[in-house]
Amino acid sequence: MFGKKKPVLRESFDREKEYPVIRSSICTGEQVAGFKEKESGRFREILCIRSREDQKLFLETYGLGLEEVRREW
Repeated sequence: MFGKKKPVLRESFDREKEYPVIRSSICTGEQVAGFKEKESGRFREILCIRSREDQKLFLETYGLGLEEVRREW
């Protein structure tokens, strides 16, 4: 009832039009994983990262390596 909600992961992404990003807040340390469009710069949020397991889930779900993911502040 009061357990941790499982993240809802959406459809796949187009590697030619988007690239994976982890946005980190400098003030709070909050991290959000998602995809950013190359042309418009629009960010599509996928998952709030609270632990290493969340980050691992994001990488495995979309078949990404940590070196492929850009980090933005």
